[in-house]
Amino acid sequence: MKVAVAGEALIDFASLGGMRFQGYCGGSPLNTAVAVARLEQSVGYLTQLSTDLFGLRLRRHLEENGVDTRFVLSHPGPTTLAFVERDGETNRYQFLARQSADSLYAPDPLPELPPETVFLQFGSVSLLAEPAATSIVRLVERHHDRAVIVLDPNVRPTLIDDMETYRGRCAGWIKASHMLKLSEEDAAMLAGEAEVDATIGQWLQTGPQAVLVTAGAGGVRLYRRDAEPLQVPGFSVPVVDTIGAGDTLTAASMVALLERGLRRAGELSQLTTGDWREVLTFACAAAALNCMRSGANPPSRRELAAFLESNQR
Repeated sequence: MKVAVAGEALIDFASLGGMRFQGYCGGSPLNTAVAVARLEQSVGYLTQLSTDLFGLRLRRHLEENGVDTRFVLSHPGPTTLAFVERDGETNRYQFLARQSADSLYAPDPLPELPPETVFLQFGSVSLLAEPAATSIVRLVERHHDRAVIVLDPNVRPTLIDDMETYRGRCAGWIKASHMLKLSEEDAAMLAGEAEVDATIGQWLQTGPQAVLVTAGAGGVRLYRRDAEPLQVPGFSVPVVDTIGAGDTLTAASMVALLERGLRRAGELSQLTTGDWREVLTFACAAAALNCMRSGANPPSRRELAAFLESNQR
């Protein structure tokens, strides 16, 4: 596996109006792993799935999409359920996750990723529950010096009891990452009363070499050490659903970086502005395609190639 993704797997129940909901396999890390697989890069998943009917469906979804599940554990605890209500371009979430299988993830011994693994991506609500949070952070620490660590905090305020405490913990996760991806809303939440650009500048001094801030249809803004921010516009498409768009962008960014030969964290700072523009255009296109259908449904490599061919810049 060239990419490893650690974190929660859950069922998203998207509101159809009133009390009607449609279920989808989801969870930010799971969406990322599936998106990488559909873009034809080898990817493995690290989590713990329930043995209930939802957990079995999640495992089947991973396997059907070609995700390596050798590190996926089983547990009798329930599957996390997330109820999602669309609100314009954003979504509101309600989670049922107490004592869920993924939140109890505590492998002993910790997995040892294969030597060919280049990226290890972590984050999201899996970092809000123990013992999963500690297990994943230990996994990151174990592989920090030989893998490119990617963090997507995927901030969910409704699950955070103390935002100041969370910001302090998140600062540690950011420092441990080589590449950070987050939404504008995430960035503002983590900056608190501070100015967002200044906060990102501080992160870059002690942690990641690249920070990607997504802005929905506005595309993505890249921050690097000793370089001006780079804005890459999104693509104008008819939006059906935004669930999973950010996860798809993260996945496509890693795929594009792999295809440019990136193998070590230090090489992120060697990429030119032109390299990054191509990487992020590829990623924005993948996210746009995801938004054209319901639920987190990342594009195949063929779909993305056809879209880029017809939307050349």
